Amino acid sequence: MRDLQLRDARDTDRDSIRDVTISAYEDYANQWFWDVFRQYILETLAHIDPAEQIVAEQDGHIVGAVLLYPASAVFDGPDGEKVHLEHPRVRLLAVAPAARGHGVGKALMQECIRRARQSGSPAITLHTNDFMQTAVRLYERLGFVWAPELDAEPAPGIISKGYRLALEDYRA
Repeated sequence: MRDLQLRDARDTDRDSIRDVTISAYEDYANQWFWDVFRQYILETLAHIDPAEQIVAEQDGHIVGAVLLYPASAVFDGPDGEKVHLEHPRVRLLAVAPAARGHGVGKALMQECIRRARQSGSPAITLHTNDFMQTAVRLYERLGFVWAPELDAEPAPGIISKGYRLALEDYRA
């Protein structure tokens, strides 16, 4: 995508990030879990600490966003248990529908990988679902592999599959 800029999000980007993220995930609005999933997105975006929030900007407009949580971050899991991250974790990768197919998601993921590597971590992780086939293909092309021990069930009947990328194996 021409003139794509990646940068850390600013406080003034909050509304644009929320809009891009919700629009990116609205493909699932017809699913039975949409209301719960939408609420999860909004709550996550309202309380991003300690994550880094990275945006993709083109022509002054945010066209993508992602959260990168550092290793050792702690947050509440779906059952109220504390989740302690061993490796940096990517969450809520989002690309505006009009910007899809132009490398925005790949660029954001490569930036997360670069930052995880820079932090000295040996791996980076994420969660996704089988119904998110475009995302799964992107992650697998980048070298992420399914790590069943990271799987979670954030809501009854929804399995969030854990993926890991060993950073020593990653070649841009």
